[in-house]
Amino acid sequence: MIQILNRLVDEIELRLGEDLDIDELAGTMGTTGYHARRMFSALAGMPVSEYVRRRRMTVAAADVVGDEDLLTIAVRYGYGSTEAFGRAFRAVHGASHGDVRRQGGPLQSQPLLRFRLTVEGSTPMDARIIERPTFHLIGHAVRVPLIYEGVNPHIQRHIASLPVTEHERLKQLSGTEPSGLLQVSADVDADYAEGSELTYLHGVAVDIGANVPDDLDVIEVDAGKWVVFRVSGPHPAALQEAYAASAADWFPSNPWRLRPGPSIVSVLDHAPDFSTATCELWFPIERT
Repeated sequence: MIQILNRLVDEIELRLGEDLDIDELAGTMGTTGYHARRMFSALAGMPVSEYVRRRRMTVAAADVVGDEDLLTIAVRYGYGSTEAFGRAFRAVHGASHGDVRRQGGPLQSQPLLRFRLTVEGSTPMDARIIERPTFHLIGHAVRVPLIYEGVNPHIQRHIASLPVTEHERLKQLSGTEPSGLLQVSADVDADYAEGSELTYLHGVAVDIGANVPDDLDVIEVDAGKWVVFRVSGPHPAALQEAYAASAADWFPSNPWRLRPGPSIVSVLDHAPDFSTATCELWFPIERT
């Protein structure tokens, strides 16, 4: 996977002025656009679309400080007007192309990315691979923005809005793995961009034939294989570290890739104040 991401970066660099089809590029490299985007975002700390925009504007800055017509420069980097190019330029550099042309700066450059696998050999990840038939996730769903670090206040408010009796009712409805109350993230933006919206469901898993109360939302989950990571420690820090480690360590070292589907957190045990917890992190996967 590390080699694939580096090849993707090289292709981006060769095609800075083109409309890039990440799915097509990933397919020529033996993986899927879905998996490539998720791994790129997790390891680079930004979605691939944002990296492309930053690299375009970094390289374009060298042209802007010259005397060439701004529309010609805009078209070279894939923009149909100087206005669209100007908005992208300001978003990256914090200054207009006019100011940069007159003053030479300020400029905020995006270096060329290079991914490396660092072998640390400290603690192996506690993972198991299982196969599950089609099942349903049922509960209370809401659209929330994606936040990488810390507690997501939108999710906090959603859970807090549910009465205690509703948590107990959901627990009683749980009928299959993943067991217990679940934190489900579905319909995530393809680029996994921070601030983009996803569907968060607070609920449980049930078999396809189970009776589902009319007041609950339902997400159907396709049959397939899953990797399940067991995580214990400070919450949610340990869980967020596991997300990062899966991309940096586990997926590059194993013949599996992510397939479309929800990611699921099952809370197995926790301190009364939720400062620490033991959780299972579920990802849908397929063979590479």
